[in-house]
Amino acid sequence: MIRRAWAMQLKPGCEAAYKAAHDAIWPEMLALMQQSGVMRFDIFRHGLTLFAVQDRIGAPPDAPPDPVMRRWWAHMAPLMETHPDNRPIQTELDLMFRFDASTKDKPHDHSQF
Repeated sequence: MIRRAWAMQLKPGCEAAYKAAHDAIWPEMLALMQQSGVMRFDIFRHGLTLFAVQDRIGAPPDAPPDPVMRRWWAHMAPLMETHPDNRPIQTELDLMFRFDASTKDKPHDHSQF
């Protein structure tokens, strides 16, 4: 399992619209995430900063983005800071600490920091 985390930025005044869009996320987006190996995907908000955490099986595909993903980006672009092709601007986050009770008898490897 691979865990990734990144930050994104909302545009001022778009917090409620962003939440509403995700409350009504398209079924085809959920299917696409599942098909691409996403097992869990959480997005948290603090002010205008979004923090995404994704657990997936395998690395993200190197293939061009699926048309459904491109439509979602276009749908969300008015609400977020994006690249010219509507991809959200993402800043990868480094893991600084993890506690996992399921590995309580095993030492934690923090060498990746």
